Amino acid sequence: MMKKDNFTWSDSCEPHKLRTKEIITNHPEIRTLIGRNPYTFVIILFCVALQIALAYFLQDKSWWLVVGVAYFVGAFASHTLFVCIHECAHNLVFKKRYLNTLAGIFANLPMVLPSAVSFQKYHLKHHSFQGVEELDGDMPYHWEARLINNSALGKAIWLLFYPLFQMLRPARLKEIDLIDGWTIVNIVVEVTFMGFLFYFLGIKAFVFLLASFFFSVGLHPLGARWVQEHFLTHGNQETKSYYGPLNTVNLNVGYHNEHHDFPSVPWNKLPKIKEFGGAYYNKLHHHTSYVALLFRFLFDKELSVFSRMARSNRGKTKLNDMTMYQVETSKKILKEDIVV
Repeated sequence: MMKKDNFTWSDSCEPHKLRTKEIITNHPEIRTLIGRNPYTFVIILFCVALQIALAYFLQDKSWWLVVGVAYFVGAFASHTLFVCIHECAHNLVFKKRYLNTLAGIFANLPMVLPSAVSFQKYHLKHHSFQGVEELDGDMPYHWEARLINNSALGKAIWLLFYPLFQMLRPARLKEIDLIDGWTIVNIVVEVTFMGFLFYFLGIKAFVFLLASFFFSVGLHPLGARWVQEHFLTHGNQETKSYYGPLNTVNLNVGYHNEHHDFPSVPWNKLPKIKEFGGAYYNKLHHHTSYVALLFRFLFDKELSVFSRMARSNRGKTKLNDMTMYQVETSKKILKEDIVV
């Protein structure tokens, strides 16, 4: 069987800008959807309060109950908070940037690892330079993809520890300051909060929050979102939307083509984009079940961590010489496919 040993390479720039221009020309009414949704902060307050209340309840319960509640309840609340951080990164909650940053830091509280500010920085680059390895923190490392490749066990481990792999990626990104004032604030606030929680509620409350976070973005139906968004599950279409019931928990982030085309539209109005631009989106491949996608990713030998589209084309912004050298070297060293 053919075992991939490289990403699929594209000579074109990221695919969304051209479609955005065409859709907005034919459907100018989409402009009315651009704005903010401050009620997202109410959702943040609810989910943070829910996670802290559950941590308090579970502080002296059995480990089975701690892990079970984390998987079946906490993961959903944590995933919603992650999507809220995503909204804050796009400045879609409040008008002032610093208020969005503070809201993201607050949403980060029950998620144990201080990631809100870092996510804000590298996620915006992901939109502008999708698939450009030096700038897109959503792209796996080559060593990461080779390590996991297409074995079911390997892919299960990759999903289970996905937050750790994600934390390593920003170190390779160019044009991004990993540490700044807001990053330090995020770290200090998170470490202080978790220190108080551990001191007053104990190890089980801490493990509940940690497990909730890892399940929310990992080995869980919700973790299939990472496969849904940009893995090549349907030919070379590199972005897919999800139209299913978990968009309630996802705050419609499953409408991922729509979001990439119009990142200035808040989560509650993303279905309207599909309604207005149906002629464009209805012909695209999409997913309707995270459970089915999770099992397909794990057991389909044709899918691996290499099932991503990579590019060196930054559109109008050219790569510097060293970056171009690294890209060309990687393309020469790693062949497209090998027989095993």
